[in-house]
Amino acid sequence: MTRPRYPNFGTALIFLSVAQLSTGLKCVCQLCANNTCETGADGACWNSVMLIDGKEEAVKSCLSPSEMKGQVFCYSSRNVSKRNCCFTDFCNNETLHLHPELNERRGKDQPLEGVRIINDDLTFMVWRHTARAEKRPTAGASWGRLELAAVILVPSCLLCVGILLGVCTVQGQCCLYGKARKHDVEEALDDQTLMSPDKCLKDLIFDMSTSGSGSGLPLLVQRTIARTIVLQEIIGKGRFGEVWRGRWRGEDVAVKIFSSRDERSWFREAEIYQTIMLRHENILGFIAADNKDNGSWTQLWLVSEYHEHGSLFDYLNRYTVSVDGMVVLALSIASGLAHLHMEIIGTQGKPAIAHRDLKSKNILVKKNSTAVIADLGLAVKHDSITNTIDIPANHRVGTKRYMAPEILDDTINMSSFESFKRADIYSLGLVFWELARRCSVRGIYEDYQLPYYDMVPSDPSVEDMKKVVCDQKLRPNIPNQWQSCEALRVMGKIMRECWYATAAARLTALRIKKTLSQVTVIKDVKD
Repeated sequence: MTRPRYPNFGTALIFLSVAQLSTGLKCVCQLCANNTCETGADGACWNSVMLIDGKEEAVKSCLSPSEMKGQVFCYSSRNVSKRNCCFTDFCNNETLHLHPELNERRGKDQPLEGVRIINDDLTFMVWRHTARAEKRPTAGASWGRLELAAVILVPSCLLCVGILLGVCTVQGQCCLYGKARKHDVEEALDDQTLMSPDKCLKDLIFDMSTSGSGSGLPLLVQRTIARTIVLQEIIGKGRFGEVWRGRWRGEDVAVKIFSSRDERSWFREAEIYQTIMLRHENILGFIAADNKDNGSWTQLWLVSEYHEHGSLFDYLNRYTVSVDGMVVLALSIASGLAHLHMEIIGTQGKPAIAHRDLKSKNILVKKNSTAVIADLGLAVKHDSITNTIDIPANHRVGTKRYMAPEILDDTINMSSFESFKRADIYSLGLVFWELARRCSVRGIYEDYQLPYYDMVPSDPSVEDMKKVVCDQKLRPNIPNQWQSCEALRVMGKIMRECWYATAAARLTALRIKKTLSQVTVIKDVKD
């Protein structure tokens, strides 16, 4: 009996695999609503497992094409964490272990490299298909020539297509990635191959910002910078971990070090900061993200610009501000929030983003007395095409003292992105109240206090805040003497319009920015 022939079997598989790479993937996502996310073209599914206190903890999500160009998210550290990227629908649903079959096949003396980068994505698919074929139970009869040929030739054909595809898509970076992968995982990369030694951080960031992407430095450059930073002193602590002042090529940088238990927050904040077109003079300047492994535990680094004045909370505790200084700070904060909230439409556009944890401790003061908005770990992005909100599955819920009424009484519409923006505006009004109290007019000013300091305990619960804000409908006191100063009078009016119990009645960030700009213009005309 002759066997049926399938002359187009190998060709069909090749075209099926190539077509799958050119379209979006559906992935398991613990950080998304419905536990599902969808990548863009050339994206990947991401699966990470870390060893914490002897137990393996996994995180699954999607990666964009820009994140696939480096090894920060697909990179796997030896024996401590495993991070894999794969390229079929829901392929990251499989359970990863710290010592997978792949490591055993490679030999005990060879380090685990993790999954290959983008130019080897088809090779990874070949491994998956081969592994599955090996696990199938064999029938009573041995394989025929056609089956053996398919097992040998199909992976070879896929490998050739993968190599050709990689050459076409990353031809300018092949040499660079080849050099980087020759280094041991714990060795510092040679940054001389990536950037000129006479370039400072501002030059690097400017070059990348004007190159068209607007999403920050390439991931290999980020890794090179992070691994050559020398930590100097600790400058802050929080629920996420610690903040250090570091030095890179003689320049100060801020290094936010997350604990390994908070990998989701690190991943989320790095993802938000690398959003296309996010960079703005009133948003904290992101530099790099990296995971550093010392063989027994992993540090998750987020590197940003350093501002010696620290947070607005620290600044207002130490200093008073003039009327001019108050307006400049308020205008810069409103400008940063307006940029976050704004959607930029286009091929290099930016999604609208809501902060969700706006407060004086998450705003930093620059040398020129303007401010930048920081800490985007709780931020949400809005996809206007699908009208969906990318809400992270994170245990952090913001700061109770700054929560809007609709969040406190749980009436916020989580399916409407406008709801998140309006909650930011409520928090902005409280920050303006903190700032205005420290404004010195003819030598008269108030001591620094947190919002609702005289109405709730020092560490209020949700119930404490709900009783004051929702039930009693109280708001921070606006002194009568503010009416004697034009700028303070305008600030007081803005605050009241930010604190409306009805969220839809609140001002927008852009409207606040324009109002404060007019205060500056009026003053300039009078001068």
